[in-house]
Amino acid sequence: MLHKVRGIVLKTTLYSESSVVVQVFTDKFGIQSYLINGVKKPKAKIPMNVLQPLHLLDMVVYHKMNTQIQRVAEARPSPVFKSIPYDVVKNTIIQFLNEVLYKSIRQQHTDENLFDFIYNAISWFDESEGNNVNFHLAFLLKLSRFLGFAPHQQTRADQKYFDLQEGDFKSLMPIHPYFIDKSDANYFLLLFSSPFEKIIEIKLDNKLRRFLLDKILVYYTLHTASFGQIKSHQVLEEILS
Repeated sequence: MLHKVRGIVLKTTLYSESSVVVQVFTDKFGIQSYLINGVKKPKAKIPMNVLQPLHLLDMVVYHKMNTQIQRVAEARPSPVFKSIPYDVVKNTIIQFLNEVLYKSIRQQHTDENLFDFIYNAISWFDESEGNNVNFHLAFLLKLSRFLGFAPHQQTRADQKYFDLQEGDFKSLMPIHPYFIDKSDANYFLLLFSSPFEKIIEIKLDNKLRRFLLDKILVYYTLHTASFGQIKSHQVLEEILS
């Protein structure tokens, strides 16, 4: 049976000389694997350039329950990216976020709230102008709400430490090393709570931005099973430095 779905490309793997298997986070079926034939042919119906990381698609797909690999009838970019493929900084940020998302999202079921957040955030990022080098920090902190480990925002004057393991402020220094001081944690909360349109106003130098990103990745490691090491982390830091 054919279904119209929206999709977010997570990973493309070569299947044969001219075919690929694409893992796509869909609005209706969660994460699905789709076999797409002939993507490298000159007149491919679905070319490789629309199957790049975090590209957004309108798709018509065949869907069979309890089938590991599904089929695609149609796929086209929606929206067509205006800046991400051509802007080195934006493209590097997208590659990094794609790796984090691939390791964080496990949904084989529908999660339209999570889907809409990612879809709308990536669309906004592509349309945005100016120096949005804080986008990935804000995106990951906002994403944590949909993954079930959003930082608690309420704090008292005597609570000077943010416990990354608990996601909460503490009065006493934790006995483990996974915490940050309140002054740094305030940036966590500001990035978490500010709309994307306002994050450009959050002034971070490169050193602080790297520090916050390191702690966000620790936060994800503590709260996401089998998260592992992020390989694109260092490339991102080099581009943004």
